Amino acid sequence: MAKVNLTAGRVAEFQCGEGKAQDFLWCAKVSGLAVRATPSSNSNRYIFQAKVKGKTMRVTIGRVSAWTIDKAQDEARRLQVEIDQGNDPRQQVVNKEIAEVARLQAEKKEAAAKIIQNKRDTITLGMAWTVYIETRRKRWSDWSIRDHENIALPGGVEKLRGAGLTEAAPLASLLNVRLSDLTGVRIADWLAKEAETRPTRAALAFRLLSGFINWCDSQVEYAGLVPSGACKVRQVRDVMPSNNTRLGDSLQKEQLPAWFAAVKQIQNPVISAYLQTVLLTGRRRRQVAELKWTDIDFQWNKITMNDKVEHTPSIPLTPYVAHLLQALPRRNQYVFSSPTAKAGYLAEPTDAHHKACVEAGVDLSLHGLRRSFANLSEWIDVPDGIASQIQGHAPQGVRAKNYIRRPLDLLRMWHIKIEAWILDEAGIKFKPKKAGLHAVK
Repeated sequence: MAKVNLTAGRVAEFQCGEGKAQDFLWCAKVSGLAVRATPSSNSNRYIFQAKVKGKTMRVTIGRVSAWTIDKAQDEARRLQVEIDQGNDPRQQVVNKEIAEVARLQAEKKEAAAKIIQNKRDTITLGMAWTVYIETRRKRWSDWSIRDHENIALPGGVEKLRGAGLTEAAPLASLLNVRLSDLTGVRIADWLAKEAETRPTRAALAFRLLSGFINWCDSQVEYAGLVPSGACKVRQVRDVMPSNNTRLGDSLQKEQLPAWFAAVKQIQNPVISAYLQTVLLTGRRRRQVAELKWTDIDFQWNKITMNDKVEHTPSIPLTPYVAHLLQALPRRNQYVFSSPTAKAGYLAEPTDAHHKACVEAGVDLSLHGLRRSFANLSEWIDVPDGIASQIQGHAPQGVRAKNYIRRPLDLLRMWHIKIEAWILDEAGIKFKPKKAGLHAVK
């Protein structure tokens, strides 16, 4: 093969011969160095060719536009030295490429780690709380979702009932706090402040926050961000709102006459009927408030209340409750309608109930009505699980979960007895208009 002295002009003008797949311009000064040209190449390249262990090998040095002739010659000499020392330049090229790929991957991994770390360092409770709700939405009931959303509301919007703006929910003050700053001391200070003015809501907020922190520990993105044991330190236990008020938050049978008398005197018939319905069904206050007329079946005497007990979406419509509901005005789709509330149904009957309780001389919350149903049912020896199923509690125990399937008629029989006993103790004389229904004499 002919060799020439490489010059800038010769290198620039060299082209692949017609009909050839490739062509070479060999250097006369450095053995093995050449300019390689191909028909489809955008740029010619310097190559080095030599024998390694008896076999011809060829490596590419680089584009002629990037390498000067002198540097290409120096590189060719270096490669020959490597061969003389028993090394294979091709393997060195491979090793170099592997090292370069590893370097780039390491840089990319380091950059990604910094992004993740920066993100972890700036994640707040509010950011993760939204993700928490969305990831659990399919598993939670509507009530649980609403509790988690409402407990973190920032407030400052117009009230559904009454004048003024809503106040921030208990968890709102922590929403801008980084997860890494949710120490036991921070949580204890927050809980102590909230418990001063609204202990029940504060206790609920703390329970939901504890569940959230447990969830964080199970997520790769949030694991380890919240300091370990943040909800279990002594400072938190010392300020935990007492649950002792719950024990007495229930009507005694001797208080029934006074309570019913006061509630029946409430000027708003919708609120009066609502409070009595909550007591006589034992259902959650919001479930009852959001009842629609399409949920009430006066023909078959049942109320549809879908909740976490999927196989029992309906409860009996007892005679007295049916009597209360039939007397209500049908102003919109809701049974307990309110022309002043934005939602269309009773938003906050607490004030009316509180005034009635003061009049009756009893101390009772709205949730205490649900607790009262459970306690009062014990007086007539209701079989285990009947009252709980009427109230919408999830079955407890293997037998209740897997074997007990009570028909609505069985629930109705006992529910009517519960209602009749409560009305009798309250001194209410009620006789159903429809034949065949239980009457209280």
